[in-house]
Amino acid sequence: MTESLSPEPRLTRGDVRNYTQNMAFFVNYPSWITPYVVPFLPVRWYAVMYIVAFAVAYLLARHQVRNDSTISYSEDELEGIFFWSILGLLLGARIFSCLFYSDTVYYLTHPWMMFWPFENGKFVGLPGMSYHGGVVGAFAFGWIWAIRHRKSILEITDVIVAGIPLGYTFGRIGNFINGELYGRVTMSSWGMIFPQAERFSTTISWVRDVADRVGIPYVYGEYVNLPRYPSQLFEAFGEGLLLFLVLWFVIKPLKKRRHWANGTIFGSYIIGYGLTRFVIEYFRQPDADIGYVLQLGKVKSDNIALFSSVLDISKGQVFCFLMIVAGAVLIAFVNRKKARKEAYDDRGKTGGSQKRARGKKS
Repeated sequence: MTESLSPEPRLTRGDVRNYTQNMAFFVNYPSWITPYVVPFLPVRWYAVMYIVAFAVAYLLARHQVRNDSTISYSEDELEGIFFWSILGLLLGARIFSCLFYSDTVYYLTHPWMMFWPFENGKFVGLPGMSYHGGVVGAFAFGWIWAIRHRKSILEITDVIVAGIPLGYTFGRIGNFINGELYGRVTMSSWGMIFPQAERFSTTISWVRDVADRVGIPYVYGEYVNLPRYPSQLFEAFGEGLLLFLVLWFVIKPLKKRRHWANGTIFGSYIIGYGLTRFVIEYFRQPDADIGYVLQLGKVKSDNIALFSSVLDISKGQVFCFLMIVAGAVLIAFVNRKKARKEAYDDRGKTGGSQKRARGKKS
């Protein structure tokens, strides 16, 4: 049954402030954090953190090129493919966001508006970037560069993605500093009040229930800011630091020791990211204009601010599932291809040895 979000007409104590007797069960967003690096300049920490993220990913890739003699790329070639991959990432992220998370018809009929940084005469930048589109764009542009220079795209992709999650950590910290991409409403002790978060009317029953439970005072009819999961920090740890540790200290050494094919680290990365992001999506709030794309839970609700069921799937989770499948297929394909090639080469060597042996006997 769909939960009604219509205001309730009854008012028990008039416009009397309702103070709960519970202790405050949340933390406030730190007041000393500001999104601007310098107060009088429009430079945000968010942008700085993304520059740091790109720099970290590049430096880790360069470290591997310098210290691993099995890598066929030079530093100049790394710089070339890295530049074009970043360009593809930015284009893919923006286009994907406009087509899949915004007004698709409008942007298809006005494609130039995807990169128009002004709104009502004000500079607003390019709000809205999709991670999944960034991956597609970066790989596509990198592949084109590799084809033109006759290099293996999977070899250098393995090198670059091994360090990307550590850079990604800084990107999500930038989101946190910017006070954006916060999660769903929660009554847990790690809930946080984000100043810029959407407020909810206390005429709605579940809003009053959450406010009462966590200890937020309110006047019936006013709008209140409720605690939310700091999902940016969850992502910084899960999709960032944790995934980096797995790729750098587990998958990368195993690939070298067991002679796995190029593309294995890349496949492991998109599986790891897809799996971690899929889980963390349950803590994030889906886009209000999209909601759930698959709602299989027993309780059907239009309320996306609260977690309802693991069977309610967002569009981001659909893309994550596709990433997991693509990563598994890639790993299986490249390693099977490598095994077949090695088996073919072994048969060729064995056949050549037998021919030489017969020639000596005759």
